This record gives sequence, C-alpha cells and structure tokens, in this order.
Amino acid sequence: MLRRVRIVLSIGLMAGGCIAVGQVPQKTTDSLPPETAAPASPTAPRAAVNPARSPVPTRDPHAAGFVAARELVDGAIPPANVDGNFIIGATHNPAPEMAVDNSVPQGTVYEFTMSSADSKIYPGIARDANTFGTADPNDPTRMVVPTSHPAPYTRQVAVYVPKQYVLGTAAPFMVGADGIDRGWFTVLDNLIAQHRVPAMIAISIGNGGGDAQGSERGLEYDTMSGLYAEFVEKEVLPLVEKQYNVKLTNDPDGRATMGASSGGSCAMAMAWYHPEWYHRVLTRSGTFVNQQWPHNDATPHGAWELHEHLIPNSPAKPLRIWMQVGDRDNYNSNALRDNMHDWVVANENMAKVLTAKGYHYQFVFARNAGHTDRATRAQLLPEALEYVWQGYPIAGK
Repeated sequence: MLRRVRIVLSIGLMAGGCIAVGQVPQKTTDSLPPETAAPASPTAPRAAVNPARSPVPTRDPHAAGFVAARELVDGAIPPANVDGNFIIGATHNPAPEMAVDNSVPQGTVYEFTMSSADSKIYPGIARDANTFGTADPNDPTRMVVPTSHPAPYTRQVAVYVPKQYVLGTAAPFMVGADGIDRGWFTVLDNLIAQHRVPAMIAISIGNGGGDAQGSERGLEYDTMSGLYAEFVEKEVLPLVEKQYNVKLTNDPDGRATMGASSGGSCAMAMAWYHPEWYHRVLTRSGTFVNQQWPHNDATPHGAWELHEHLIPNSPAKPLRIWMQVGDRDNYNSNALRDNMHDWVVANENMAKVLTAKGYHYQFVFARNAGHTDRATRAQLLPEALEYVWQGYPIAGK
C-alpha cells in the first residue's frame, strides 16, 4: 500500500515570519467535487433557495452541432497516444492500474493543513448554508448572492512523493483540485513503475469550502483569472518544497493541472492564464459554464468565455489537454436560465475550438455516465494521465 504519514502538519505564520509546525492526528478520506450545498443551519439567514434542477436528459454524442467523434466498441478506451474525439460505451470496468499492487514501489503521502489566516490571496468567504443566489433582474447572466460574506476556512493538502524520486533533483509534478485523492496516488504508483508516466510528485489541494457562486470554492475555481495558479505558486509550492525536502521543476512542460467539475475549469484556467507555469491539463466534467462570481466585465460569462471568446480569439498556447464528459452530465443546474449551463454542450464546444486552433487534445464522451462519474473515472484515469504526459522524458523507457 501507499506509505502514509498519518499526521497533519498545521502550518501558520508566527511573529518574525517563522513557520510553526504542530502534529495533529487526523482521519482523512478521499475527496470528490461537491455536488450539493452544505447542510442547512437553523439560524442562517436565507436568500433564495436553490431551485430544483431541471431533469438531466441523456445526450446523443452524434447530435447536430457536436464534434465528429470515433465511437469505440463497448468497454474499449482511447489509445493514450492519439489526439481527437472519442465516444466510449456504457460499460465502465475499472482499469487494473486503479488497484494497489504491492509488488511495485510505493510512494509516500504527506498531509498538512492550510488556514485562511495565513493566506494573502484568499482570506476566505462563505455563502450561508441552505441559501443560493438569484438571477439579476437586469441581466439574466448574472447571479446576485446577498448571503456571501467573509469567513475563515482551512484546507487539507496531500503530497505524494514517488519512491523513485531522487533527492535534490527537480521533479515534474501535477496539481490536483478538491482534496486528498488516494486513488490518484495508487494509479501513479502503478504507472510510474510501468514507465508510462514520469516519476512525478502529486499535490492534491483541498478547496476552501462550499460550492458555486458566493462560496470560497466557487471563488477559487470558477473565476477566470490566473489568481488560483498564483496562490498555488506563491503559497502552496514553497511549503511543499520546504517541508518535504523536494524540488519542483520550473519547466512548464513538467507541470500539469487536474480537476473535475469546477476543479476542471480551474485546472484549465491555471494553464490558460499561466502557460509559463503549466503545459498539461486533465479535466473531467469540466465546468466550462457561466459560474463565475462576482461578475467580471473582462469575462462576463465566466468559464463559458473559454470556448466562446478566449480560445477562438487567441493564438494557440503550448497546452496538451485531456477532457471527459458524460451523456447525463449537469444541465441548467442553478437559478440562471442563461443557455450557458449545459456541461455537455460546454465540453463539446471546448473540443470544437481546440480542434479549430490545432491543439493537442483528447476528448472522451462517455455513455451511461453522470457528472464527475466515478465509474468512468476508474476506467479512464490511467489512460488520461498517460495521454497528458505524452512527450515528456521518462527514465528507463
């Protein structure tokens, strides 16, 4: 099994700029993107309650306006060295690399906690429990969230260091969203041992809490800017290097981002706004829709702008991108009825504009799959990682 360091390093800035490290036992579980709001608080002030979601239709990958894609036989997955659009069938058996293999070298996982009190970039906000926003009566593409306010948070971070890491060398690495993901670390153990990906360090960063507009997670992940990448660069990576005696490469070709749902749009934004830092992106059910809050006139439609304006109207960037969406992915899932909240259409649009601009990318449309679908993740994650790292030198290969 993965060797786990069963403590949390609680990191806070003390007087004089020293770092205080306390050892606090903590039970942790794998994290996945939140799908619903936090439980209600009986004393919380209420805004408009999130309306019931529209029924999620099953989308046809051959529908008019969708990208032309190669349909694979049921159970098959795309090759890891081929660009383009693919449709996979309804059967989603887990890849063998998802299982722990005690015969291969096992990485070590370290965990620590970060506090909003120590962040100069994200001091913290929250939306009151069991409240949501309403559409701006003067602009149906904007959300009004009166119950969002400053609030503290803590976030969990896990750092996977492969057994093959050579002390003192600058390692490639990957940044993942939405917290500790032990399944990812298991896959890396297996793929690294098979020389299918480089011996990379993986940094799994929890979000600041909540979901969607008015929340800390929404602010971090759905904002179209380079701010989250700057938070990682300035406030997370230096701690990782200092605490665990590792060096992280400065070569953008050796840096990758990964996320699901809003974590996926965040992963894309990190590389889009800072291609000098990241060249590789992996997204599942990417929230390339109009979720940004607060409003920004430069990107008024949030992550929908990626395929609406940003990618079509910009020179191609040196990015390699893997994307997946399900046929029952999210559809019109909040108070806005703006025709910019269909996750399938958004991901299909991404594939179209990436094709038009000549990007290296692979897009997988999965039948019998919902939003951030666990079965398709287990089926596709090893291939996705191998695709994203194509072209990077692998020792021993």
